[in-house]
Amino acid sequence: MASKHLRTQPEGTATIAPQSSPVTATKAASVAPVAPVAPVEQKADTTLDIDAAWSDAWRYYVDSVQRSVLFLDVLRERGDIMLAHERAGQPPLLDFDHELVLDARTFDNPANYALLRITRCGPTHASDFERQDLRPILVIDPRAGHGPGIGGFKHDSEVGVALHLGHPTYFASFLPEPCPGQTLTDVIHALRAFVKEIARRHCGLAPVLYGNCQGGWAVALLAADCEGLDGPAVLNGSPLSYWAGAEDVNPMRLAGGLLGGEWLTHFIADLGGGRLDGAWLVQNFEGLNPANTWWQKNYNLYANVDTESERFLEFERWWSSYFFLSREEILTTVENLFIGNRLERGQIQLDPCVMASQPACIVDLKHIRNPLVIFASSGDNITPPHQALAWLPAIYPNTEALKAAGQRIVYLLNPHVGHLGIFVSATVAQHEHRAILENVEGFKDLAPGLYEMKIGEPVEGHPVRGAGKRAGRDTVSARHKVWFEDRGIENLQYNYPRKAFEKVAAVSEWNELVYRTWVSPWITWSANPVSAFMQKWGHPMRLQRYLFSPQITPAMASVTLAAAWARENRQPAAEDNPWRLREKAAGNSIVGSLEQWRVQRDAAEEHMFTMLYGQS
Repeated sequence: MASKHLRTQPEGTATIAPQSSPVTATKAASVAPVAPVAPVEQKADTTLDIDAAWSDAWRYYVDSVQRSVLFLDVLRERGDIMLAHERAGQPPLLDFDHELVLDARTFDNPANYALLRITRCGPTHASDFERQDLRPILVIDPRAGHGPGIGGFKHDSEVGVALHLGHPTYFASFLPEPCPGQTLTDVIHALRAFVKEIARRHCGLAPVLYGNCQGGWAVALLAADCEGLDGPAVLNGSPLSYWAGAEDVNPMRLAGGLLGGEWLTHFIADLGGGRLDGAWLVQNFEGLNPANTWWQKNYNLYANVDTESERFLEFERWWSSYFFLSREEILTTVENLFIGNRLERGQIQLDPCVMASQPACIVDLKHIRNPLVIFASSGDNITPPHQALAWLPAIYPNTEALKAAGQRIVYLLNPHVGHLGIFVSATVAQHEHRAILENVEGFKDLAPGLYEMKIGEPVEGHPVRGAGKRAGRDTVSARHKVWFEDRGIENLQYNYPRKAFEKVAAVSEWNELVYRTWVSPWITWSANPVSAFMQKWGHPMRLQRYLFSPQITPAMASVTLAAAWARENRQPAAEDNPWRLREKAAGNSIVGSLEQWRVQRDAAEEHMFTMLYGQS
């Protein structure tokens, strides 16, 4: 650093020789030999400061060039991974070996779902540590634009924890393309068939249904569709009350009203030849946090490219995998859940299944009788606790009504983790998910009522089921202290402008009727495989990734050679290099500016929504 070369300058002194006369004294003072010492030392220090400054600047320049090359090489690798995954048919991104149990494409009412059983974790076979007296676990991943795998794409995950604790573990996967005309009813019936098959394989012991986000409300649909499910259900970050939310915190719930309802989703699905590209849904998620999307994520990779590239590529392998949904399925979802909020109000009607005696299944959440565990986070701006819990006071007027129904509902709140962290964070997996699964058999023993689950610190040295047969190298043998505190339905009151959202639902129905009657036939007639292909590969979410691949941009091949040279001759600048510090300060300033813009944008959307629909 330049500062380490600065010294306190000594004051100049003059040594006067013995004087015999005034003349002699005058001459001695005029030629004092010591006076020039201070200027000479100042010049030396200045030279050192300049040299140090140039050295810092040069080191930063070399480091920044090398980091830029390595950063481009990571983007090149991301593009190659995306294209390779596409050519392979986009298989589920599970970090565990698995075998196919059921393929729902062969059902009478086909769906693009498959039931997988997890068979191996690294060198260890699942049968080596499974316990048949424990409930099997069925993990259901979200079908919200991405492909399957988030519940088990690394060892410290929901799948990894379930395996380590000795549970036979299954995974509900899905394929990139929906079956022709596939409906939400077909998906729910496929999941019910999976549950029946798992119970058959385990002597009638019903599985724990472990649903993530969209997979969670699919579990709620499954449990409320036809009574009879026995195993506990865990809903992780699942929006069952989509209208609920806090102002200036959860802007996504307003999108339906600001865009005029579901007609736009119908229009995009028509352009795609009857399919909705999941990349559109992912783009909506990224738009919630422009600071992270446009700057922070990439800058973090650039600033720490020596250590961050593996983690970045691991996550992007899943984040860059976009799956399609059928027009019928996505329109049912948007109409009933996102805009109509009909799940909370018990107004969703599914087609009859072979297991039901009634002509049609009315989905009423009051029909759920298996114990429910609701896991939400206050740091989640996609599915806040409002949306995860507000349905409870909507269907149970008070705690006594919940107890009279014989229902047991447990909720668990994390104070800060984001939406994706609920599913992918290793810390959350080893804390909340492990505690849930360690106590999953105890939920049914609770007296009917509402409880908040509290988790203490891990108790080291406590015997753990299957602790001698490790499921993953990062799994620790610790059991959590857990207790349940009584709560009241009356305490879960989340106020929001219900009448305004009812107006949104009415506007959406009208716009959809107009579009379906007068516009959709023309769009459907004009759409063709070529236009659908161009829409898919021209989407910005794909474009910004595969353009960095040498398969698309041949000039990127030179980056591979340059990156190899940079790694061999790596010269990172010191963390306290003044130019690195300036770089970080500039990055923080950009993040602050983007965050301020987001706040203003969200406030403007709230204001516009209020102007259009009011709160009365």
